[in-house]
Amino acid sequence: MSGRRPLQLEESRRLKKELGLFDVYVIATGAMFSSGFFLLPGIAAAHTGPSVILAYLLSGLLIVPAMLSMAELATAMPRAGGAYFFLDRAMGPLLGTIGGAGTWFALVFKSGFAVLGIGYYLDLFLPDVPVLALAFGATAVFAALNILGARQTSGLQRLLVTVMIAILVGWLVEGLADVLRQWDGPAVRARMSPFLPFGIDGLLATVGMVFVSYMGLTKVASIAEEVEDPDRNIPLGMFLSLGTAIAIYVLGVLVMVGTLEPEQLRASRSPVTDAAQAFVRWVPQEAALVALVVAAIAAFASTANAGIMSAARYVLAMARDRLVPERLGRLGRFRTPTLATVLTAGAIAAFLLLLDVEAVAKLASAFQLLIFALVCAAVIVMRESRILAYDPGFRSPLYPWMQIAGMVVPLFLIAEMGWLPVLFTLGVSGACVAWYVSYAAPRVVRSGAIFHLFARLGKGRFEGLDIELRGILGEKGLREEDPYDEVVARAFTLELGAQARYADVALEVARLLSERIPADPRAMAAAFVARLPGEADLHAPGVALPHVRLPEARHPELVLARCREGMRLPGTSSDPAPAAGGEGSASRGEPDARARPQAGRLHALIFLASPADNPGQHLRLLAQIAGSVSREGFLPAWLGAERPQQLRETLLRDERFLSLWLRRGTRAEALIGLRVREIDKPDTCLLAVIRRGSEVLVPRSGTVLEEGDRITFIGEPEDIETLYDRYTGGG
Repeated sequence: MSGRRPLQLEESRRLKKELGLFDVYVIATGAMFSSGFFLLPGIAAAHTGPSVILAYLLSGLLIVPAMLSMAELATAMPRAGGAYFFLDRAMGPLLGTIGGAGTWFALVFKSGFAVLGIGYYLDLFLPDVPVLALAFGATAVFAALNILGARQTSGLQRLLVTVMIAILVGWLVEGLADVLRQWDGPAVRARMSPFLPFGIDGLLATVGMVFVSYMGLTKVASIAEEVEDPDRNIPLGMFLSLGTAIAIYVLGVLVMVGTLEPEQLRASRSPVTDAAQAFVRWVPQEAALVALVVAAIAAFASTANAGIMSAARYVLAMARDRLVPERLGRLGRFRTPTLATVLTAGAIAAFLLLLDVEAVAKLASAFQLLIFALVCAAVIVMRESRILAYDPGFRSPLYPWMQIAGMVVPLFLIAEMGWLPVLFTLGVSGACVAWYVSYAAPRVVRSGAIFHLFARLGKGRFEGLDIELRGILGEKGLREEDPYDEVVARAFTLELGAQARYADVALEVARLLSERIPADPRAMAAAFVARLPGEADLHAPGVALPHVRLPEARHPELVLARCREGMRLPGTSSDPAPAAGGEGSASRGEPDARARPQAGRLHALIFLASPADNPGQHLRLLAQIAGSVSREGFLPAWLGAERPQQLRETLLRDERFLSLWLRRGTRAEALIGLRVREIDKPDTCLLAVIRRGSEVLVPRSGTVLEEGDRITFIGEPEDIETLYDRYTGGG
């Protein structure tokens, strides 16, 4: 996107959030098992001998810095595009173009290799069909499923990964039992020694070679926009997936080394099936081989499916930002990136026809290592930029040492891979720079968080990034520990006259807040005046959200100020409307006058004061308020509220609160005469407010409910629904 349009995404342009924890797990896991397990162990053993077991373990540990960095960035910015989006927002569109286009090419190459693997294995069952035709058919099937939706795609991924892991676990159990039975025997001892026949150099070179086996783990970041509860599901799914991969890789390679003679293993291009022939006894050999072929096809298919899914999201994200033609970012009938998926599938088909996909896929691994190093650098940039709206739900431990290690290790591994991968990486990067300069640069007015870091040294910054990150905060929603409902339920209320001056209103607000915040009212008022409503970061027509963070505050507090007739915007020269409440009035009264929303006038000033030491929570609360006031019908409901409690309820999430009048002849009659502690309600629900006549009571366990009371419950949506059915009959 350019600076000429807002950076938040409209609802129609967002991908549907329909992926849960298991979907994240299977997408990450399925992207890791293909050639890395069914082909590479034999080739790797030829370079390091039995220590190939250690090489797979070290590689799994070395991916951790990149995984932690990717998880942090994905929970802070859950957007389609993964590494592209992170690099673009952290370091600017030039590096974003290199990361996005280069990663897309790498995913296309690897997906092409995977569908080719499917073709080779299917050829065992369909010998009369050309391998390329089978590969093209698999590409078309995966593209169609991706177009139909993430849920359909992840459904296939669930099936493929479940079948693959089930077969591999059976293979592992039988193989480990056979190896352990012979562990002290001469055969296994001979296969395990010498453990490092080619020395440390051979081991390190092999670590770089098998490192690519774990690279699929981070593909899940590219579909973060479609993940429900990304703060929990993305990091947890990645951790579970890495644990599964390390266990299967290390134990599986141990079985291969302990079962096959060294020469046989080094020459093998199907070590899984070769090992099975040596130890599988409880099922017929032919049945075992068929099962392993099915597992191999499932592994290649899950890699190809996840690759197409991820690659299409890179194109989508870059199109949204105008780095490639915008039409590629359009969502189709099923709210999926249709054109981006078709482009990705077409590129895979072209590479199958024109290139040696296997060779290029290996070269592309070097480029992925470079991306991992840059992603770790992006975490450092985002944190050191000190953007308040950068609020990841998961923070990488051991910062910044984890990220420094994540930058050094990939560069070291690239150097170990030789000059050809280095030249390939430089060539792809050069092509991306040429594209950016010739096509994207004239269309993009945006910079990354690195300029916020430079701002600390007096350089420029791009304010649109703050706005975008705050928009993402609003989409992510509140965290479990955020006391939004409680803050709204105890909010102060004010009624304003049309001629009230903002400075006077800010002082009255500060006086109210001083009842709960031990700060000088005049200092608080000055802080609110510095945030004039015309400059408020988030607002809807007729609504201003002045907000401050105060070191004296211990809890967030709200003041809801309403002007029915419309208060003049500060700094404008428009004539004020006649005041129903008197000139300059600012009171806690409840005037009966009615008014309609007036263009260019303020009808709602919602003041938020939060503790200074929790900026993330402050911005999440602010984003939630902004979402509430942006709802259709908010302003009429706000103006029509007859009592302060009704005013508060306009900000509460409908599914999380329930207000009841305690009257005879209704189902709520059952509550009359009960003490608060005697109310039959779910444990997660809280009786927040009791309004009795002109009084607002804070509920105590011994407070007795009386006829005519208006009470408000807050709680989880499903429990509020239970109370609704119980005390209103659903009507």
